[in-house]
Amino acid sequence: MKFDLKCSISLSRDGSDAKKSVEEFFKNFGEGDIKWKIGGESLFLHIISHDKRSHQIVLQLYKRLAPIFGRHKIGMRGIHIDEYEIEFEIEKNPLHEISIPFATLEFHNGIARMIIKDKGEEFLREGYIDRMIRLVREKIEKQYYEGKKEYWQLLWQSEEKEHAWDRDPSEEMQRRGWIKLMGKGKWFYFPPAAAIMRAMERIAIEEVIRPLGFKEVIEPMHVSFETWIKTGHLEGMPGEIYYICEPKSREAEEWERFVDLLKITRRVDEEELMKNLKVPKEGVCYAQCPNIYAALAGRTLAEDDLPLLLFERSTPSDRYEAGGKHGIERVDEFHRIEIVYIGTKEQLLQLREKLIERYGHVFDNILELEWRMAKVTPFYLQQAGIAGGEEEEAKGTIDFEAYLPYRGDRSKEWLEIQNISIVGEKYVKAFNIKTQKSQLWSGCSGIGLERWMVAFLAQKGMEPDKWPEGFRKYVGELPEMPKFL
Repeated sequence: MKFDLKCSISLSRDGSDAKKSVEEFFKNFGEGDIKWKIGGESLFLHIISHDKRSHQIVLQLYKRLAPIFGRHKIGMRGIHIDEYEIEFEIEKNPLHEISIPFATLEFHNGIARMIIKDKGEEFLREGYIDRMIRLVREKIEKQYYEGKKEYWQLLWQSEEKEHAWDRDPSEEMQRRGWIKLMGKGKWFYFPPAAAIMRAMERIAIEEVIRPLGFKEVIEPMHVSFETWIKTGHLEGMPGEIYYICEPKSREAEEWERFVDLLKITRRVDEEELMKNLKVPKEGVCYAQCPNIYAALAGRTLAEDDLPLLLFERSTPSDRYEAGGKHGIERVDEFHRIEIVYIGTKEQLLQLREKLIERYGHVFDNILELEWRMAKVTPFYLQQAGIAGGEEEEAKGTIDFEAYLPYRGDRSKEWLEIQNISIVGEKYVKAFNIKTQKSQLWSGCSGIGLERWMVAFLAQKGMEPDKWPEGFRKYVGELPEMPKFL
């Protein structure tokens, strides 16, 4: 690697009085190849280093030079990057053009050249440079795994079953009036559909969650950007988040023109509305686990109380699905139970086996589904080595999938209805969650109630008297639809 930095340190007055003292300092400073000169109210530096990063060297210089200039009653007022050229090795050349903010890039024979010009001190002090180098490497790697399928390994599959029908349950529920589309990917559930979904919730809680000792929490539906930065959601899926804007003011006079336009035109003037809204600083819940981790941030868990087992069921999740919506199984807003577990690696591996057993009991004995179980790892995580080694092999996700008869082909028409994930130290480290002596891991399992409902109705049909006895015990008598004239 090569770090070639040209920068200047601004001084409170002409620095000539300190020239001899500075010259004496640099005779004994052994870091990098440094050229310097004092010109008026600036100290100009040119630092070339092949080992220690030049931006780290200049920060070290700034700290050590401050008392030297101070003896001459000269203050130091900050660092400015004039030009910073960084060369670093890359494993592969990019397949097509790459760009990042704040820099220009060139690539040649396994070397990336990044040039930054005319930037402030925050680039040196806030870790921007190292993140920019990582970002270039990530973008190159992404080009090589884009379009690849995630790793998928079948672990177990139930026997084929004869199903009640081959129709789309979402379409049939709409025909009967049980559900109504209330906007893009958002549904209203009338009493019969609501009763089925609440039955699914009771089954999950009484057959899986409470028997394993999980305790309920309730969280807000708003998630801060700070939380999503720590979990990676904000950089991983910014185009799937619903953002929240607060009003700039509650005062009626501030909203007067917006209201006047609304009363006259009977439509929302978007430009006028935006004038009255603040820039978003949070978003609607994407998954419940980030807020659970945020609530535990900085806490030390008692060793004898591990594993910590929590679940949340009150907060709907919202995700912008664009063109991928279908029925109630792929929507913008859905209802799920999220369970989160924090403990030692051994405790989580034991818990995973218990969860597999309990979910299997539900799918086999209560819902009587045709289902399968697979281990999944995204392709890019394989390439990054996440799926290798005994330690990493313990991490990852197990998906539970149900066959959808109305889609036809049994070889590929399966819907993910459930998962179990172990993510290792990722989130406990990000939120500084500790215990007295053990190394903590964490994981989560999301129970999508709409997806349980779709899988069940797709295989078992819409007639309650033909449903399995185990499910009928939970759903009871379906309420009638309201009578409309």
